[in-house]
Amino acid sequence: QVQLVESGGGLVQPGGSLRLSCAASGSIGSIYAMGWYRQAPGKQRELVATIASGGSTNYADSVKGRFTISRDNAKNTVYLQMNSLKPEDTAVYYCKAVLTTLSSYWGQGTQVTVSS
Repeated sequence: QVQLVESGGGLVQPGGSLRLSCAASGSIGSIYAMGWYRQAPGKQRELVATIASGGSTNYADSVKGRFTISRDNAKNTVYLQMNSLKPEDTAVYYCKAVLTTLSSYWGQGTQVTVSS
């Protein structure tokens, strides 16, 4: 079992920045990869960025060059630095952990709203 707690969402103006955090607890030694996904109203949940245990990263085309995913293994935390935010980035952002058994766990989500 893995528990994930996200934080850092909020309201920001277009062009602004936010940093999301996802703290993992439980069977963290079995985590293979972690990632951020988002779901806007009326839309399907979509991948934003992932980071594997070895450090390799993957980004959605829509956020490349603006978002950066990173992890602090000592703190069991994954971050999503979001810069140059756009209104279309508005969504609930979810953290996901994938274990070596391929089981997956989700956090409760954190709202990000980009609006003037």
